[in-house]
Parts: sequence; structure tokens; C-alpha cells
Amino acid sequence: MYKCLLALLASLLPFTASADHYFVKKIASGFAVPWGITFVSPNKMLVTERNGDIRLLDIKTGKHKLAAEAPDDTFAGGQGGLMDIALSPFDTGQVYITYSKTTKQGAATTLAIASLDKDKLRNWQDLLITESHSDSGRHFGSRIAFSSQHIFMTVGDRGERSNGQNTQNHSGAILRLTPAGVAAKNNPSSSRPELSDEIWSFGHRNPQGIFFDLPSNNLWAIEHGPRGGDEINLIKAGANYGWPIVSYGQEYWGPINVGTSKEMEGVESPVKIYVPSIAPSSIVLYRGNKYPELKNKLLAGSLKLQHINVVSLNSANKANHENRLLENFGERIRDIEIAADESIYFSTDNGNIYQLQRD
Repeated sequence: MYKCLLALLASLLPFTASADHYFVKKIASGFAVPWGITFVSPNKMLVTERNGDIRLLDIKTGKHKLAAEAPDDTFAGGQGGLMDIALSPFDTGQVYITYSKTTKQGAATTLAIASLDKDKLRNWQDLLITESHSDSGRHFGSRIAFSSQHIFMTVGDRGERSNGQNTQNHSGAILRLTPAGVAAKNNPSSSRPELSDEIWSFGHRNPQGIFFDLPSNNLWAIEHGPRGGDEINLIKAGANYGWPIVSYGQEYWGPINVGTSKEMEGVESPVKIYVPSIAPSSIVLYRGNKYPELKNKLLAGSLKLQHINVVSLNSANKANHENRLLENFGERIRDIEIAADESIYFSTDNGNIYQLQRD
């Protein structure tokens, strides 16, 4: 009886990690799968609904309103729809969006830009319709990150494994672009003509998290593996990350390894692997002081295991410790963002926006 009572009391606690005393504050609700979030001012956030529209949220009141409707040619099927959104660091009031666009050749991951004007997104313009066309509704990517001069954009393999090693299209790759959405100068293709002009790295399966750390100039990515084998990677120019010839994952239909090996000469090895999978959705490197225990650590959202995954790095940028916050939270964590005041906010597939807090 005593043990049952303790278990009941534990189940009523407010989403607290046992050793770290973290909990959440609900900021807003009522979104349709809020796939991407970005702050456009200290108190306002734009939110993409995967199968819906883009909404402007006031984080003080929790109220939100329509900022833009999804384009008519949005492919909102399978894993597609409106995806990431990010305020431009290059031009005031400009916002970048990734989405799956319907074309004659099939849906393609697409980078667009729009202007935020009086709480509305206007002048939508497609910048890059990637060479990732497919009838599949799988593995679009797609997250955005910025260096001081460039856009980094992820594209999934579209459910076709061979795309991971096909460097003449954009599927299964991370792209480096100018603010105008064209291939950046001095991309790897300048010395390696076998690579498409936009490609920065390749051999990826479905990278749904990317983060550029300005202090170190390091680009981090996290991607879905097959059954097991999710990866965190430190991205290097022109590097091959192995999919599908190198993987720690197994086939969904049986205990058979995917690929020919787990490591291979000429292929970049992951900083961290997850076996079993956590189904990662986003990643940030926290540099703030609001949560001292999280400083200089990677934070990844987990869809399958429904927690925030915290990874410590050693001096060689290899993972040396993992912690899991909000393990009893019970919602698929979709996107993690850091506010100007160094607070951490995240969205969930249940349609909610939360702020991470510590007692």
C-alpha cells in the first residue's frame, strides 16, 4: 500500500526530472502540430503549424492569431507541410520558412522568405525549391540555422536510401546558401565537381535538427536513424556522414544491420549515437546562464521518448555524458528555441508551447 501511494504521488508531480528539479510552464495551446518556432521580439513568437498556417503568439498572454496562411501548393501529407521558421539575422523583418511544396515531379523541400509587417507575413517568395522531388511523404528534413553570413538548411533523403550518397541532388544533405537562397561561394563543389553546388555535407538520413554555434563556428546536426542509430554530428565541409552504407541502426523488419558497417574510413563518425532511438526533432547548444547545469551542453527534443536530451561534450567535441529532462512529461517535443533572456522554450505535437523552468 505504501509503495502504491508513493507511486501515485510521483505521478502527480509537475513534470520534474528527479535529480535536476526542472519543470515546465505552459505558455500557449491550441496549435496544430507546432513544427517550428522563432522569436521575432522579446514577447512575440511565430509558430508554424505543420498541417495548417503560421501564427503569431504573444508569450505574455498566451493568445495567438493568424499571421499567414499556408501556400496553396503546400504538400501537407505524411511528414510534410509547413516546417521550420527563423527570423533572419541579415535583413530586419525578414523571416525564412521551409515547407514541402507540391510540384509536377512530386513534393520538394523548399526554402521561402516573407516579410513581417504589422503582425502579418507578406510577400512570400520561394528562394530554393530543392532537388528532392518525390512522391513519398517521408523525410523532408528540414531545419534552418545561420552563421554570420550564410543559411544552413537540412533536407532528408525523402525515404529513398540511395539519395544519401547521391551528391547531384539535395536529398540527404545539408546545404549552405547565401541570404538570397543560392549556393554560397567556396562551397565544397568549388573543388569537388561531383557535389551539387549547394551541398555542404551529405550522407544524411533525415536531419530534423541543426544549430550553428557562433562562439565556436561549429555546426551541429541531429538526425533520425532507422531502428536505432539516431546521430548527433559535428558537420564539416564536404564530409560524408555515411547513410545508408554506414549506420548503427537496424532494419525495421528484423535484427539485421543497415549498411555494410558502423564505421568506415572516409566517413565521419557521429559524436553520439542513440540505440535505441529517441526520434530527435531539434537541437541547440545552450550558452546562457539561466540554467547553469545546461551551459555549454547540447539539448535535443525527443519525439518517441518524449523528453529533452542533454549531452555534455569533452574538449574534443565528443559526447561524454547524457542526461534526460522531463522524462515523465508525456508529450512529443518538436522544436527547442532559446529566447533573448536565455530562457528555453519548446513546442510539442500536442499543440502546446512551454517554457522550461527550474525550482
